[in-house]
Amino acid sequence: MSKDGGLPLVRLNPEESSLKRELLSRREVARRLLGVTGAWSLGGLHPVWGHLLNETPLLGHGDIDLASPNWKPLFLAPEQDEALQSLSEAIIPGSTAALVNRFIDLLLSVDSSVRQQKFIASLSAMQTEGARQFGKPFQGLSISQRNSLLTVVSTSPENSTTRESFEDLKEWIAGTYYSSEAGMKELGWTPNRFFPSFPGCTHAEEHLS
Repeated sequence: MSKDGGLPLVRLNPEESSLKRELLSRREVARRLLGVTGAWSLGGLHPVWGHLLNETPLLGHGDIDLASPNWKPLFLAPEQDEALQSLSEAIIPGSTAALVNRFIDLLLSVDSSVRQQKFIASLSAMQTEGARQFGKPFQGLSISQRNSLLTVVSTSPENSTTRESFEDLKEWIAGTYYSSEAGMKELGWTPNRFFPSFPGCTHAEEHLS
């Protein structure tokens, strides 16, 4: 574990890529968040947890630096990435600093075409709702307008397209954020405390309930 009692990082050769170290650390965090011990059946789990819990082709992207000022999305179009970043920050403040949009883009870049298209459809649904309510895409909305839109979609009927799209995106965002060091520290994680189930967001302005 780190000297300050923070996240336990997997011990790796210093020459290993920063991306590989991050992926393995996130995998350990995900296992602790979901109470995983031994073999785990992924039936019913959202795709983001499947990525975090299991081996993925991401380790082949050893030259990727998500924090680089020259970073560009691998899968999302620039306007889609901008929308995702704005949405992530609105749902969980601090997501931008935690590079949530960039990590989700990386996960999507190695996901199946079916899941990729589902994500795009969910993001498009949020954009459409923003245009319907305020005449602008999500990233063009004011903070109050974003909060208003999220309140509407998060309380819409559970079988509605907008509600399903919101829940899908929320899981991508929450899984990515709370498997990061920033997210775990925010939840008060210590080496002696493990979560038997996924904890909720504690922000006053949260939309995760």
